[in-house]
Amino acid sequence: MQEFVSAITQRGQVTIPVEVRRLLGLKPRDRVAFEMGENEVTLVPVRLTLESAYGSVSSPGEPQDLKKLSRRVKDARAEAMVRRMQKNEIYRYEYF
Repeated sequence: MQEFVSAITQRGQVTIPVEVRRLLGLKPRDRVAFEMGENEVTLVPVRLTLESAYGSVSSPGEPQDLKKLSRRVKDARAEAMVRRMQKNEIYRYEYF
């Protein structure tokens, strides 16, 4: 068994030695978990799976009618475009 030593900073941070990162396939911004046993702690990579992501995003509320929601968004965008066009003289049309 190989042993790698790393110091703990005042903020509680530890640098994972390059050999360990390579062995675990860790890259910058990856997440790791510390699994605690009776007399040992094991460092394992956290892999995002559908099961691990389940429940991580809360529901925005009651289900909505997608057609109605889409219509409201389209109407709001059309109204915003009309306001922008009315402010710009190039696009203003006057009917006699």
